[in-house]
Amino acid sequence: MEKIQHTAPLREGITTGTCAALAAKAAVALLLTGVCPKVSRVQTPGGQAVTWPVRYGAKAGGIAHCAVQKDAGDDPDVTDRILIWASVQKSETPGVEISGGHGVGCVTRPGLDQPVGAAAINRVPRQMIADAVREAAAAYGESGGFSVRISAPRGVGIAKRTFNARLGIIGGISILGTTGIVRPNSTEGFLGAIAAELSMHAAEGTRFCILAPGHYSERFLPQLCAAYPALRGVPAVYYANFAGDALDLAREACFQKVLVLSHIGKLIKLAGGLWNTHSRFGDCRCELFTAFAAACGCTQKTAQALLAAATTEQCLTLLKEAGLFAPVLRLALSRIEEALSRRAGPMEAGAAAFSTQYGFLGAGAHGQALLHAKGG
Repeated sequence: MEKIQHTAPLREGITTGTCAALAAKAAVALLLTGVCPKVSRVQTPGGQAVTWPVRYGAKAGGIAHCAVQKDAGDDPDVTDRILIWASVQKSETPGVEISGGHGVGCVTRPGLDQPVGAAAINRVPRQMIADAVREAAAAYGESGGFSVRISAPRGVGIAKRTFNARLGIIGGISILGTTGIVRPNSTEGFLGAIAAELSMHAAEGTRFCILAPGHYSERFLPQLCAAYPALRGVPAVYYANFAGDALDLAREACFQKVLVLSHIGKLIKLAGGLWNTHSRFGDCRCELFTAFAAACGCTQKTAQALLAAATTEQCLTLLKEAGLFAPVLRLALSRIEEALSRRAGPMEAGAAAFSTQYGFLGAGAHGQALLHAKGG
């Protein structure tokens, strides 16, 4: 792998969830005052305040419509430049009711963030929208209920370029975002940042680090350190989807030990040889779970259910029901560590996995040893 020079920081963008919250807040202001604000401002779950232009606004028949344009920054997101609309009206029902309009997908299979039949507007964006609506209403002395419909007119076409159909989300895109901010992770500049961070830790004499994809792992790491105090003080470097490149860079920086900590959905892809775990490069998660379950003696019915699963969280539930949870995870982690060892070369590389529903799932043999290894 060629050495990558560190470049200027990449431009961040905003998620579709942030766009929806911005548009909803502007629409409340338009509904209550008759004037469409030029900008809208919300607080993201990550603690960052975002002030954004309102592209369009109109009010008719007691409903206010506002649109905000998505900007993915330097990340090559298929939803870049799309308009996210919020249509808001008063409701006799207390609180904030949120639904999906044209271009926002509908959930048709279990195991996803939202229940079957609901709009594919994930939990965090729903909270952002509700908070934004309440904040705007309070600013104008309004305490009644509101109905909010989020739409994305280009979403039907754009959804065809995503995995939504396979996941059982039909009719449009998903409204997503865990931090509210899009941080570019698909360009050479991001790899340069990883290289620079690893070099910094190596220069300080560190020879053990934790490699992790990003937001989910970052939130789970304190819990893992509480259970395994030896990990406290071990630096964590976040690689987004570049698992293979991160291992290469750690090896070039002369690290001796790396623990790869990840949600099982990304981690299991390594067993299938997918070193860039972004969905556009491939998705073999359910197939791998099926293969490992078959090796552990699952029935044909369980194998078929695993192949048809929408998410890895659903795969885990199916394995629990079949009594194969522990053996399949042991086998999966073993195969993941075999793949890591081949790529890591002389470094000791271990794997540790967690899930949103079941928490810490365990570690492979190397991972278990590293959970008790101190940094340095």
